[in-house]
Amino acid sequence: MGRSMSRILVSDPIAEDGIELLRGHGSVDVRTGLSPSELIEIIGDYDALIVRSETRVSAEVIDAGRSLKVIARAGVGVDNIDLNAATSRGVIVVNAPTGNTISAAEHTVALMLALARHIASADAVMKAGGWDRKRFVGTELRGKTLGVLGLGQVGSEVARRAAAFDMRVTGYDPFITAERAASQGIELVTLDALIEGSDFLTLHVPLTPQTKNLIGAAEMKRMRPGVRIVNASRGGIVDERALAEAIRDGVIAGAALDVFEVEPLGESELRALDGLILTPHLGASTSEAQERVAVDVAEQVAEVLAGQPARYSVNAPLIPPETMTELAPYLDVSTMLGSLATQLAEGQLHHVEILYDGDIAALDHTPLRAAVIKGLLAPISEENVTIVNAGLVAESRGLNIRETSGVANGTFSNLVTVRLSTGEGTVSVGGTYAHGGPHIVSINEFAVNVPPAEGYLIVCDNMDRPGMIGAVGNLLGEFDINISFMNVGRETKRGHAMMVLVIDEPLTPDQLTALSSIEGLYSAKQARI
Repeated sequence: MGRSMSRILVSDPIAEDGIELLRGHGSVDVRTGLSPSELIEIIGDYDALIVRSETRVSAEVIDAGRSLKVIARAGVGVDNIDLNAATSRGVIVVNAPTGNTISAAEHTVALMLALARHIASADAVMKAGGWDRKRFVGTELRGKTLGVLGLGQVGSEVARRAAAFDMRVTGYDPFITAERAASQGIELVTLDALIEGSDFLTLHVPLTPQTKNLIGAAEMKRMRPGVRIVNASRGGIVDERALAEAIRDGVIAGAALDVFEVEPLGESELRALDGLILTPHLGASTSEAQERVAVDVAEQVAEVLAGQPARYSVNAPLIPPETMTELAPYLDVSTMLGSLATQLAEGQLHHVEILYDGDIAALDHTPLRAAVIKGLLAPISEENVTIVNAGLVAESRGLNIRETSGVANGTFSNLVTVRLSTGEGTVSVGGTYAHGGPHIVSINEFAVNVPPAEGYLIVCDNMDRPGMIGAVGNLLGEFDINISFMNVGRETKRGHAMMVLVIDEPLTPDQLTALSSIEGLYSAKQARI
């Protein structure tokens, strides 16, 4: 005889409001501090598991959770949950991506004010018995330019608060429209203009290969004298060694860090620097934020246990089985195309077009649209973009997305094409599913055939002439870069052509520039696949 009441395990501390809400939907056990073996031993009796960051939900835990229907993370990240194992077992994973937004934005503003008025240093001198007013002459926020790098939820909230201080707010985010930014009082600028023109610079982007050490020594040397940097988003976006040197040399006036490359922060030169404020990852550490995330995940757990869709499912959308059977192979194709289009495009986005050709065009392709958006935004958005919430995130950024359905084109029974129109031009990438994986079959209207691969895609726009392939191969050989795949598409003999290579290691910016300088090669772009 089956159990009539759902059983819910809370293995990390969460706010009592969330626990009370859960008690209205099942039997709740709060057991914190469990060892991995203890969790594996008892998890089989539970329908739902709620964690924060302390509990690691491994594949072994999920396999042992034979009754699990949902795993909830009371917070944003889900790095401590094995998503692949959960998805393969049909376990829904949910989180609370919006609960920390206001707390993170307010902490950013608090750090900015503390920098402007030397709050931390003045407090330390006072407590040591000193009194030194001349040393701590500050600066007003009014009239200063705040540069916001990343205009997602937190960045937008910081911008709203900065406007109340009569600051000029500029922002850089390639995936928000100028109209949407203007409606928030933000002037969109290029990344270079943001770096060079800000009096205060605040960062709100995820840590990805593209944003790793995005603010380094070269960028700091181009900044305005007296600039102050705030990072309460992700450690590793600011090069910590370069930051320390820039503060010591007076290149920048100061900085405030809430996040670090390695946490907790151990022995570090950062600790001894004047002009640098350090806080131990406190962006989400308010009682209100903890209550919100607890209630958010509790409500979603209740929805899943009642057979309803969750608002912030991280791992999979709810798709009718008959539709999923036909669309499932093209989810990975669509996500890959969105990601490649993002990486190959330049300039401010105007609109996105998604074309579906073949049998899939007659189906409800909402999941494919969501997968494209996920690929487009995941590399550049601070939000936790998932297949389920991708549409809402795109809407919040004012993205103009147009979908077109067609018929089989004669070459492929099914084809998905993503086109991005930006201020710099149009980028298009087409793909299909074949031989057990996603294939890239067109780039910028050139026919190519790139099979499933891992590594870095190099796209060369070039003249079709003898020796071009050899010149590229020789130069990569000089760089000790291994080529795992190469394909060429062309319009006509000795006309316009495109060379596509997959390499094992990424090219440095200098190496990419050297590649682009080969005679007859118009441009070379790199993307991770």
